[in-house]
Amino acid sequence: MADWLLSPGDAAPSFTLLDQNGAEVSLEDFAGQRLAIFFYPKALTPG
Repeated sequence: MADWLLSPGDAAPSFTLLDQNGAEVSLEDFAGQRLAIFFYPKALTPG
């Protein structure tokens, strides 16, 4: 299995992305809180 794949129960790696307004949001911004992260296929692609 590729070493970048996560299994259920694994801790998420640190990351920073842009939100819908272009502001940076990091996983660390939510430290100590419950967080659900949802990933979806690229728009207009099958799946």
